Amino acid sequence: MMDKKGMYTCIDSKALELTEMADDIFDHPELGLSEFRASGLLTSWLEKEGFQVEKGAGGLETAFKAVFKKGEGGPNIGLLCEYDALPGIGHACGHHMQGPSILGAAAALKNAGPDGNYTITVYGTPAEESVSGKILMIKNGVNFEELDVALMMHGNGCTQVDVKSLALSKFKVIYHGVSAHAAVKPEKGRSALDGLILAFQGIEFLREHVADDVKMHYTVVGCGGTPANIVPETAEASFYVRSYNRTYLNTIIERFKKVLQGAAMMTETEVEIIEEKGIDSKIPCLKLNDLIMANAEAVNAPRIRAPREKTGSTDFGNIMHRVPGSCIRVAFVEEGAASHSQDFVNAGKTEEAHQAVVYGAKILAGTAADLIADPKLLAEVKEEFQTRKKQESSI
Repeated sequence: MMDKKGMYTCIDSKALELTEMADDIFDHPELGLSEFRASGLLTSWLEKEGFQVEKGAGGLETAFKAVFKKGEGGPNIGLLCEYDALPGIGHACGHHMQGPSILGAAAALKNAGPDGNYTITVYGTPAEESVSGKILMIKNGVNFEELDVALMMHGNGCTQVDVKSLALSKFKVIYHGVSAHAAVKPEKGRSALDGLILAFQGIEFLREHVADDVKMHYTVVGCGGTPANIVPETAEASFYVRSYNRTYLNTIIERFKKVLQGAAMMTETEVEIIEEKGIDSKIPCLKLNDLIMANAEAVNAPRIRAPREKTGSTDFGNIMHRVPGSCIRVAFVEEGAASHSQDFVNAGKTEEAHQAVVYGAKILAGTAADLIADPKLLAEVKEEFQTRKKQESSI
């Protein structure tokens, strides 16, 4: 690996302002698509550092894109960050650290990066916790495929990378029946609630005949608030269907829809199936993961652990379905602590959190520099990505 002392020194010189920014974002938690303060802090800092900033990327007011070009041509390294909080609890997932850490890496690459031509592109991606902002940005025309590699940072109980994540499809399902008096004219009614209950039962039978990694969840949203002596005219539920392979998940979704339609047929009701969200699984690139962890070891990051083989759903998967990518998780909270918990909130402004901002910046700056300085290594990363993408799509 190349000499990175200049980049590390650059990050150390900016550590105080980066950690103060993280504390500010923590102290002013904002929900998805309303992160105006956080987005403003991040974009103002990038403008001050000489990046060309586009606010409102992909039509989302709190999204942004910031670019630094060194010469013409060369690789385009993407650095992505999130900054939304959770309702009721605030920054219980460490998103307040991501932007400042990514900015530190970007500044180091701009001011003390390797020789040669390259582009650093920082994407601010809002609303990961709610409407999956990266997916909205893609739908609205943001071209993440311009990147050669996409990198992220996330707080964690130890320092490690992920291998797989769950693809997810979220559905709103509404059964429409015919209302009637349940005692006087029951034969006139067609119960939407009966349709929904049969759908739930059908899903339970479906569970036995899918791969072990498939997860199906559901809950009743409502059935019109009708009294018990009225046949329900509408009934609504929310469903999640997940798998570690998007291609396989798509085949399960077709069977899932047949269950819902069959329940409607049995009850002579109509069913409306609306897909509200589609999150892709990560396509892992182990060579890139190894490079990131080598850079974590180079800066003596705390509590380095083996890769986490499986994790939940993230809209970063939709990026990693398009370009090679990886996320370094940096220790700042007690090992074993659950995200979206008070433990993450309690650790949010500790010295460990401040150090994680700096460690994340150094790890990602070092990783990006290695890829820029070694075209053969970058080509190998991209080749592995294409191979794994073909393998997933063939299942």
